[in-house]
Amino acid sequence: MKLARWMDPDGALSEGFVINDETVPFPDGATVASVLEQGIDGACDLLDRVQSSPGTSLSEVQLLAPLSPSTIRDFVAFEEHVEGVSAGVEGKSNVAAEWYQAPTFYFTNPHTVSGTGAVIRPPVCDRLDFELELAVVIGGGPQAPESNLDVAQSESVIFGYCVMNDWSARDLQAREMQVRLGPAKGKDFGMTLGPWIVTADEFAQYLDNDGFLAVRAEAYVNGELVGEDLVSNMGWPFPELIAYASRNSRVVTGDVLGSGTVGNGGCLGELWGRNGGLVPSPLTPGDSVRLVIEGIGEIQNTVGEPVSAPSIPTARPRTRQRWR
Repeated sequence: MKLARWMDPDGALSEGFVINDETVPFPDGATVASVLEQGIDGACDLLDRVQSSPGTSLSEVQLLAPLSPSTIRDFVAFEEHVEGVSAGVEGKSNVAAEWYQAPTFYFTNPHTVSGTGAVIRPPVCDRLDFELELAVVIGGGPQAPESNLDVAQSESVIFGYCVMNDWSARDLQAREMQVRLGPAKGKDFGMTLGPWIVTADEFAQYLDNDGFLAVRAEAYVNGELVGEDLVSNMGWPFPELIAYASRNSRVVTGDVLGSGTVGNGGCLGELWGRNGGLVPSPLTPGDSVRLVIEGIGEIQNTVGEPVSAPSIPTARPRTRQRWR
């Protein structure tokens, strides 16, 4: 099943299924959010009710981000990506010993999510980049998401998957991470999710014996293939990422967890590290980025003009008084 949100030809927002290249609204005012709460079985029941309903061709609608995430956790689960990016930052390929000990992630902004076809307006920066990722969407159903899930429980709350582009301003990111915190403004200006959510049952054929998804991922810039990898090259399968995210915390319906950038050219930053310079060139206005993942489809976005923001002064020298 494919769940989507879209803008109709008349400008109305609709939510529903994509069936045979047509969009079909949910019955009874259901939304993607409410279907996620019901789980895959509830989605199947709704799909049965609309199988004979008239649809609208995908060519006549504008797809939007398929959900408004509750939170977005983005992992860094591909060793090859870490090797390549570290070469660009540190001058040599290096994977910290701590990377192998547990899956690391950061939180990003759920309010700057866009869908396929959107024009991305980055901040003023010198090194704009994309990141090709697979994202998992958490759903409800018999095993509601909660705290301290084990791996089997985590697998049961996977509703589906979508393609993710974690847009990155590498020069801004590099500065702020020198403070040992972040990323923040180097990342939180934009995230693309889409083109729809494909339910987890559609991926059973791609799972290997260890729970990894052996699906192909490809990245194109202006029509040229710049990166390709298998998602099964992750250091941890998705249920283990979810279990770790829930440790002494909570995962809830509508949460999105990204795999982190795939290796072998899943972003320009990795290629810059391997090539010893800005080759290929950073993204500029007018560039087209198309990300494709087997079993889901593709998202495509165009880079727009950067957006200037009000300046913030540097830190003031302080006398560090301890009392007054």
